[in-house]
Amino acid sequence: MFFTAPPFRSLTDLQSVLTGTSLNPESWFPRTSVEPVPISHPVTGDLLPPTLPDFAFSRAQALKRLEEFVPLAGRYSKYRNHVLPGHPWVSKLSPAVRHRLLLEEECCQAPLTRYAASTMEKFTQEVYWRRYWKAWMSLRPQVWRSYRTDLQHIQHHETFNEVRQRAERCMNGESSTDIMNYFAHELTTTGYLHNHARMWFAGWWVHVERLPWQLGADFFFRNLLDADPASNTLSWRWVAGIQTPGKTYLPRRANIEKYIDPEILETRQAGLRHLESPVAHRPECPPKEPVTRPRLEAGGRVEPGKIGLWIHEEDLLPEKGPLADLVPHTSMITGDFESWSALAYSEQKRAWLLSALRDTEARTKHFYKVDTHLAAEQPLSVSLSSWARQNDLRGVVTLRPEVGPLAGQLPSLREALAKGGVELVLFDRPEDTRVRSLATGGFFNFWKECQRDQEPASQ
Repeated sequence: MFFTAPPFRSLTDLQSVLTGTSLNPESWFPRTSVEPVPISHPVTGDLLPPTLPDFAFSRAQALKRLEEFVPLAGRYSKYRNHVLPGHPWVSKLSPAVRHRLLLEEECCQAPLTRYAASTMEKFTQEVYWRRYWKAWMSLRPQVWRSYRTDLQHIQHHETFNEVRQRAERCMNGESSTDIMNYFAHELTTTGYLHNHARMWFAGWWVHVERLPWQLGADFFFRNLLDADPASNTLSWRWVAGIQTPGKTYLPRRANIEKYIDPEILETRQAGLRHLESPVAHRPECPPKEPVTRPRLEAGGRVEPGKIGLWIHEEDLLPEKGPLADLVPHTSMITGDFESWSALAYSEQKRAWLLSALRDTEARTKHFYKVDTHLAAEQPLSVSLSSWARQNDLRGVVTLRPEVGPLAGQLPSLREALAKGGVELVLFDRPEDTRVRSLATGGFFNFWKECQRDQEPASQ
């Protein structure tokens, strides 16, 4: 089995499983035992605006939310498609899982303390869709680069002026379809949309409004607390009929009326006629994307000496996994503040990220027992270089970020550190490496292989 988290007999077990096994025998991994990280820390929830729902922004909150969800999880398969006020039938853990305040294994295994694996299969599949998208794009990073290039062209070329104006009205909730205006408002004020609502909105954007999917993907990425480059981009490609050529997603009035709370829809009837019989808008499909990155770049290596631990927003749980036994001289937590500004992250998204980073600062300081601080809002190259220089570091160790804005900066960050004689060393979670090897084809073949990995070894 490639999963590192054992089955949990209780949620107390779940909270206590906070250590991992080192995969590196170097002398800077001498830790032989580690203290459990306390699950309560004073963090700054007051950063969050009052309109933001109660999404866990700390590990302690995520574990508590998971504990609260477990009794409801058995009905997830039956009610998961229903869009109700407050979203009572979903876990609301997606932001925490996306930034790894909570690991996918923890999220999937906790319900198994109460329900059979067959009962929880739909829930587990939803978690694994995100893993699949990330692994798929890791093998094909050109898809992210192509999307960003296309988006820049659409956002700035004068031939798209009218398209951008229409898109802006839709994003502002000023379209002729009231229920989609409702979803646009929910997204921009809360940072969240139910998955079914995301599909309806994306299908309406592409196939009814005939707007570029790239603009819609950008709208979601800027606002969703749980948006990651892979799952967001590839989900929009799928709706548009590009990810799986010939397959699109159309929002139909009958489906919306079946699954949305009647009270939400009652006063938002305008424009539903446009969804009676939508016709797919089929853009020209590019050729099948080849695997261009079959192997990850070497993570690097450092000689014995002062090591710094760098923790970034793509993985906020270094104390559980391959870095659990690291004994760093110092540690630093960073947000990718330049990208937050360049990509125009919403106020809600920035606030959630800052709170999650501050929680990570507190946990890291307690676990590693070293000087730890959250970097100032300045370019990453400046923060890392000055931190390494001030602490006379020989190496900076971090968990490898997946394809996206931060990963795109790794070459320049490595170069900036190297100028000071500092090596940037990347570690991979073994479970990520394993699922990456399975994402060469479609999801359901991927899922079958993952299920095999989860089966107990024969006696």
